[in-house]
Amino acid sequence: MLAATHIIVTAGPTHEPIDPVRYLANRSSGRQGFSIAEALAKLGARVTLIAGPVSLPTPPGVNRIDVETALQMAAAVDAALPADAAVMVAAVADWRVTPTVQKIKKGSRAPTLMLVENPDILATLARSPQRPRLLIGFAAETERVIDHATAKRVRKGADWIVANDVSGDVMGGDANAIHLITASGTESWERMPKEAVAERLAARIADAVLATTKGMTV
Repeated sequence: MLAATHIIVTAGPTHEPIDPVRYLANRSSGRQGFSIAEALAKLGARVTLIAGPVSLPTPPGVNRIDVETALQMAAAVDAALPADAAVMVAAVADWRVTPTVQKIKKGSRAPTLMLVENPDILATLARSPQRPRLLIGFAAETERVIDHATAKRVRKGADWIVANDVSGDVMGGDANAIHLITASGTESWERMPKEAVAERLAARIADAVLATTKGMTV
């Protein structure tokens, strides 16, 4: 179904070093992104999975690239282009610091961390001359999920946003309930295992990629 197509998937967190033993990160197991990569590979796509630090086996038939930081992930995405579609599932840390060479010792006062904003991989990809025909972002929200994700789709320049409420046990859990937000509106999917979410989303991606090949809109 997806033979001769190349799809990039990012998954997991990024770790932004503070010192040799500490880092800034988001809570992400990588399971949803790995499941999506596997489902797309089963449909015949050539999948490049760019993974942050996670303890998950590489899905069958998937080319995996391991990274640690947001800067490394951004570079890996750029190097993997061109692609027919990109699914940006990774929970990329928004900020980084300049790490110290030595471990920061506990003292009478907490150290001051000077935060620098990390590159916005999704928005950068949307502006790229090599922008994939189908660009999908993820939005992890804790309130007004659909409103925030709808605004994010426009702001980032994505075709679709997959949004979910992470105020519960989604991050690291076995199941997910998502809202698929496109230019046509919002679909709310029932809670299901992450593997089932991946298979359903992969089927939608396949339909959309084939539609764009024929010049139809997604």
